[in-house]
Amino acid sequence: MIIKYNEKERDLMARVMRAEALGEGNLGMLMVGNVIVNRVLADCHTFKGLDTISRVIYQKGAFTSLSSSLFYSSPTTKERELANRALKGEYYYPATNALWFYAKGKKTCKNTWYDQPLAGTYKNHCFYRPLPGVCHNIY
Repeated sequence: MIIKYNEKERDLMARVMRAEALGEGNLGMLMVGNVIVNRVLADCHTFKGLDTISRVIYQKGAFTSLSSSLFYSSPTTKERELANRALKGEYYYPATNALWFYAKGKKTCKNTWYDQPLAGTYKNHCFYRPLPGVCHNIY
């Protein structure tokens, strides 16, 4: 465990992972989990003081999936397992140091987003990481 959490927060994270990346499969959902964990750890940019999963997820405008019906049902056992894996520090590139992501649709990923460089893509998602030296807790 690399951040503190309770069962309710783990389930909340699993629900966001599903709602944001169900179509990306297990690996895509794990990468969303990586971003959530990174935001809890980061304490930089717009993530200062967001030291819990709940604060990260309910930060205004942080996750568009909160309005999705996929967010509002209980997580499955598999989704809980995926959240547990991310919470234990299982990281996957390009989300390793990422704080931001979005679904690109049919477009290509922008080179920068929120003035931060593209870390890479996975299926339909573009991941962005802060510049090295800015967010020490995630490097």
